[in-house]
Formats: sequence, C-alpha cells, structure tokens
Amino acid sequence: MKLKINNKIFDNNPGLQIGIVVVKGINNKGSHPDTKTMMKNIQEHVKSNNQSETLSENSKIASWRSAYKNFGAKPKKYKSSVETLYKMTLKGITLNPINKVVDIYNFISLKHMMPVGGDDIDNVDGDIELTYAQGDENFTRLNTDEVTNPKKGEVIYKDDKELLCRRWNWSECDKTKMTQDTKNVCLVIEALPPVTTKELNDAINELAMLITEYCGGESTVQILNLEKSKITV
Repeated sequence: MKLKINNKIFDNNPGLQIGIVVVKGINNKGSHPDTKTMMKNIQEHVKSNNQSETLSENSKIASWRSAYKNFGAKPKKYKSSVETLYKMTLKGITLNPINKVVDIYNFISLKHMMPVGGDDIDNVDGDIELTYAQGDENFTRLNTDEVTNPKKGEVIYKDDKELLCRRWNWSECDKTKMTQDTKNVCLVIEALPPVTTKELNDAINELAMLITEYCGGESTVQILNLEKSKITV
C-alpha cells in the first residue's frame, strides 16, 4: 500500500509536513489506566493554559483555519480535528475512552496541538491519497451508514474505492476506524507552519513509543513533505 499527497496540496499549503506512524501487530483490546490518567492530565493542562475565546488566535489553530478557508470550508462551521478537541476540552467535556489507539492519538493531538488521525490499514482498499475531491466520491461517516458526497475541491483522504476523511481532518469514515480488533494501523500527524520539523519528529516518535508500549507491535515513522510526497506503507 502506498500513501501519497497530491502536489497541489503543497502548492496551496506551503510548508505542510505529515508525519506517518505505521504500527503492525498491535493488541488494541481492553483499556489501560495509564491512558485514562494521561488524558485526564492533558485535558486539565489544556484548560489551565487556554481560553476558548482566544483559541482561534493561537498560531497553530489559526494555520488550520486558514487552510480550511483555502478550500472553501467556513471555520465557524467546520473546524480541524485539533480545534474540535480543544473546544470540547475548554467546554469541560471529558473525552471518554474509545480504545487504546484512539485514546493515545487524541492525547498526542492535545499535547502537541496538531491534528492526529489514521486508519486500520487492513480495511483500506488499495492506496491512500491526500488530494482534492472531484465531488462524486462516496463517504460513510464514522459510526453511521449514511453515504454522502464531498464538495468539489474539498481536501480529502481517499483510497481506491471511497473517502477515508472529509474536509482534510474534520470527519473520518466508518470503514477504516480503529476497533478492539484492529491489528495494523497507519496514523498521521499533520503539521502546518509554525510547527517545525523537530516538533513533528518529537510528536511522531512519542506517538509510536506510546502505541508500542500499550498495544505492542512494531512501529516505523516517516515524514511526507514536498520533497518526499509518496511512501510505501
């Protein structure tokens, strides 16, 4: 399986980097008290150091608002996954455990203030591409069976059959969601300036370390950018 980025994405989002964490042979069953404690502590940290009224002024959040505007998504209606996590936290909403992989990548997203997501690669059809929608692709949103279509020009992740994520990182699909039975995952951490390569490297290495610590498996990490826009997973 290949993971690739349409070069036009880089043209419209200078400095974009995407960290890739692939972990194979994991055990995602059950839960772990450490991950619950980690999430509780990071949510408390977020609430102590941020305010909902000024969140959009943070440069890491503002960069995603700008990226969304670039492909026609209104930030007041559609928010990046990391802004959504922050907004929920600042409203006092406790992020309930889902499964170990999802809980860990939500922790990383909150800690490093970057969007994090991914797919169960055993359920991916063909290759994964970050590109622009034609508008006729099918999308089944997470935990639903309703099929919709993206708007033409929307930034999407897709495989050879259908959409995996709409509006860049706004909403993931149901087909490749992580479950207790998931064995092999491809996770992405998305970075726009002002995030540096070092910050992204720190985040992907911490994500890989935590997944293998609590789920086992063998991990590899890579970074996609303008000079390296395609990898084999």
